[in-house]
Amino acid sequence: MKDFIKYTTATIVGIFLCSIIMSVISIIAIAGMAASESMTKPIKEKSILRLNLNGTIEERTKDDPFAALAAGEGYETISLEEAMIAIEKAKENESIKGIYIEGGMLEATPAMLQELRNALTDFKESGKFILAYGDNYSKGAYYLASTADQVLLNPIGMLDWSGMASQPLFFKDLLEKIGVKVQVFKVGTYKSAVEPFICTEMSPANREQVNSYLSSIWKNMVNDVAASRNLKPEAVNALADSLTLLADPEVSVKGGLVDQLCYISEVKKILKKKAEIEEDESIKFVTTKDVANAETLQEKISDEIAVYYAYGDIVDTRSTSIQQEAVICGKDVIKDLQELREDDDVKAVVIRVNSGGGSAYASEQIWHEVELLKAEKPVVISMGGMAASGGYYISCGANAIYAEPTTLTGSIGIFGMIPDASELLSEKLGLKHDVVKTNAMSDFGSFMRPFNEAESNLMQTHVNKGYELFTGRVADGRKMKKDDVKAIAEGRVWTGEQALEIGLVDKLGDLDDAIAAAAELAESKEYSIGRYPAPAPWFQGLLDKTKSSYLDSHLKELMGEYYTVFNSLQNMKGQNPIQARIPYYINIK
Repeated sequence: MKDFIKYTTATIVGIFLCSIIMSVISIIAIAGMAASESMTKPIKEKSILRLNLNGTIEERTKDDPFAALAAGEGYETISLEEAMIAIEKAKENESIKGIYIEGGMLEATPAMLQELRNALTDFKESGKFILAYGDNYSKGAYYLASTADQVLLNPIGMLDWSGMASQPLFFKDLLEKIGVKVQVFKVGTYKSAVEPFICTEMSPANREQVNSYLSSIWKNMVNDVAASRNLKPEAVNALADSLTLLADPEVSVKGGLVDQLCYISEVKKILKKKAEIEEDESIKFVTTKDVANAETLQEKISDEIAVYYAYGDIVDTRSTSIQQEAVICGKDVIKDLQELREDDDVKAVVIRVNSGGGSAYASEQIWHEVELLKAEKPVVISMGGMAASGGYYISCGANAIYAEPTTLTGSIGIFGMIPDASELLSEKLGLKHDVVKTNAMSDFGSFMRPFNEAESNLMQTHVNKGYELFTGRVADGRKMKKDDVKAIAEGRVWTGEQALEIGLVDKLGDLDDAIAAAAELAESKEYSIGRYPAPAPWFQGLLDKTKSSYLDSHLKELMGEYYTVFNSLQNMKGQNPIQARIPYYINIK
């Protein structure tokens, strides 16, 4: 009887485990086939490229067949890299008749919007149409949609064109309530990343710089929309005082931002007419992925211009935190750049930087590797949404720097933050601590007690030294006097167009402009473009515990704009105490 029970139990367990394994294999196989199909799907005649502007724009995204399961209905994470390639291919592909923009609540940095908008404007030179329709448009979505030949809005829809604002959060009072103080050491009057932890409102210097870069960004957006809509910039700006999401849609029509109010059924008729599709035929929409992956009939050329994507926080090592997937890991970047330096087929490297900075130590190591790379072949920087503080540190030594007019850059400064949780531990939680040490500073950096005067002086001296090194790197890279660098440093954030005036960037332009400049420096008239690092296989996320889980996606959707704050606070735990970074959360609405 014992043997019967034993064998029966073993059989049941075996069947159960086998079922689980087969289920996993089936899911992987189905997802693999789906991914394979999307890679090879041909573009049918009279197709229309659809851009869904309901979601967020990121520099690059993973090729993940399960992504749709994690995202909300209609909510997309748009890959800027993929979208730019798709729009460029759609311009030349005869099977694609035009682009259909679906409005929505879009989140993206102004510079990424500007780069995508320029690609849409360039697409119109092909003579193909762009049509935009939405039940609602956020500022970013409308900024892109304004490039369309016709901008349509639901009769009871909403359009937000209310200007720009920044509303930072301050944690000082909250931290004091729980018994935590943040000990701050910094250089730079404008270095505002520390303010949320030690202030309850913006400092006058920070208010000055935020007002300056917001005004610069808004002026660019107003001028671009005015040009596309054939309106005066003054009129477009005046509309911002009345066009909130709650305004009557007729205001948008009378103001010239929208051409017509209509429902989706009418939009389909307009699309069919523009694409020369018969009434009884269905509209064939294609995604950016479909078009980006479509075959390019181009001969392989041995000379290569490498585009290396460096985006996210700059960190010393990768964390197992689920919030740290998109990071610039110093060790990884150094290894990748070494490989590009040793690759004889690579004639020049364009580093696409989209980062607000991070670890000062990792920034210095990457800067050094860029110097080694530059000694072998030309290096050009293409700045995305942000290339500030540590993001500027790793950029300053390149042969040339390109930025969008609305890129946030500069922020040349250093700070250190060490929490003092002694009140939380002793008074709030009733925990006591003691120490035995061999030397005066053996317990230096302990969060269980505040710094003494000698330790504080030591920290400030270390931060000052880092600032001198940073400004020296910039002075050498930009061929400037160190005092001139310090005059525009102080941690101040500039837009790309402001940075051009003060010598921090060389030209205003997008990634394509940077690639063309790199090819010219390398004297390569014919070349192919390689993109690095190669995307990880979609299934690696299922096997690699250091990758983010789908919980992260749900948190992002649930928390909205506050997710970035939560993410920053979570990641502070394991970061280098000495930081070269822009504020943790760039709040621009």
